[in-house]
Amino acid sequence: MRSGWPCPRVMAHRCGGALAPENTLPGLAIAAQFGSQGVEFDVMLSADGTPWLIHDETLERTTNGAGRVCDSCDALLAGLDAGIRHHPAFAATRLPTLHEALVQCRALGLAANIEIKPAMGHEVATATQVTRMVRAFHEGMAVQPLLSSFSEEALCAARREAPLQPLALLVEDLPADWQARCTRLGVIALHVDSAGLDIGQARAIKAAGYLLAVYTENSPSRARELFGWGVDSIITDRPDRVRG
Repeated sequence: MRSGWPCPRVMAHRCGGALAPENTLPGLAIAAQFGSQGVEFDVMLSADGTPWLIHDETLERTTNGAGRVCDSCDALLAGLDAGIRHHPAFAATRLPTLHEALVQCRALGLAANIEIKPAMGHEVATATQVTRMVRAFHEGMAVQPLLSSFSEEALCAARREAPLQPLALLVEDLPADWQARCTRLGVIALHVDSAGLDIGQARAIKAAGYLLAVYTENSPSRARELFGWGVDSIITDRPDRVRG
C-alpha cells in the first residue's frame, strides 16, 4: 500500500510554512534549510492549462495581481510578485510552475505532497494535467510524489490517469464512512485536520493500514502527542520548531 511514498515525519506547509511566501521556490529552500525532508504545496491550472503553485482561486491575497487564477494566462502569472505580501525582503519572488517546483524538490532532496487544488468546475482537468506532469517528470523513478485532494472527483481522475500513483484523501473532520471512501478511491493515506483528530480515530486509521498525516500543526508538544498516537507525518507552518 505504501509503495512509492517515503512519508516524511515533518512536511513544511505550502513549501516553507510561515517562514517564506507560500507556494514559492524560496519556501522550498527554507524548508530544506531547516531539515524538512518533505513539503506540501498547492497546484491549480491557469487559463492556458498550465499547473501553477497557488492556494487561492484568486490572486489578491498572495500576489500583486487580481482576478481568478483559472482566467489568467501564463504570461500574466509569470510576471506577478508572489513575495511582497509576505515581507518586503521577498519582493519580486515569482509564482512557480509545477515543473519548476519539481525540479527544485529533486535538487533539494525533498519529497513532495502535491495538493490538487482545482478551481470550481476544473476538478478533472486539474487532476489530469497535474498527474500527467508528475508521471512524466518521475518516469522510471522508484519514489513518486504523493497527490492529495479534498476533491474526490479530482482523486478519481488522477487514479484513471495513473493507476499506481500514490494518492491521499484530505478531510477536515474524519467522516464516519472514511474507510469506505478510502477503499473506493484507492488512496494510501488520509490527511486530517489535527484539531479534530482523537486518539481512537488515529489508531483506527493506522489499524486499517493507511498512512496518516495531520495538518496544520505548529505546536511541538502537540506534534509529539500526535506521533505518540501513531501519526506518520505532521504538516506544519513551523518546520523550524516541529521536529520528527
